[in-house]
Amino acid sequence: MHLQTTAADRRPLEKSTHTGRSRIRPFVFWTATVVVVFELIAGSVWNLMSIEWIEAQLRHLEYPDYFAYILGGWHVGAALAIIAPGFGLLKEWAYAGCFFLWSGAVVSHLVLGDGAGSWGVPLMFAVLGIVSWASRPADRRLSGTRAAKDQPPRRRRAWAVAAGLVVALYAVSFATLPAAEDFLHERAVNLGWITE
Repeated sequence: MHLQTTAADRRPLEKSTHTGRSRIRPFVFWTATVVVVFELIAGSVWNLMSIEWIEAQLRHLEYPDYFAYILGGWHVGAALAIIAPGFGLLKEWAYAGCFFLWSGAVVSHLVLGDGAGSWGVPLMFAVLGIVSWASRPADRRLSGTRAAKDQPPRRRRAWAVAAGLVVALYAVSFATLPAAEDFLHERAVNLGWITE
């Protein structure tokens, strides 16, 4: 006996599959985005405070010292642009800038012959930046794109969450700075960028 199935019979299965994907995508987006934004915030603190690790790395890569302040300022701008609701075009620029930053770090270390211990971390952040960009919800895309149609209106709560997250990540970055400096000092010594 052969049973005929109709489109109505298949709908519940299609809906449940779509629902599973719709739950995973926001999780992937927010996980990648929080990691990327935290790295940008920590990077801004490290660069603007010009910690020893940054100075050693700039010397090793043969970049001028003032480059840290330029990077630190742009880190702040990129973090704010990526986490704030709206501003689709600004987000595109921020994601592109992050990709240039991290891919440039990878290439800089490769050109000097550094091992994966030096260029692996910026490569990981470049990949996470791409994941964050690719998995963004419609309300975080350019308004002219197909995926951005039917965007919900911006809400005050979205702004409050974004601002609260930035403040919390800055607090964590400052609180963990002494431990990070100790760890990074040892790493710079092990890499031969500084001597004890």
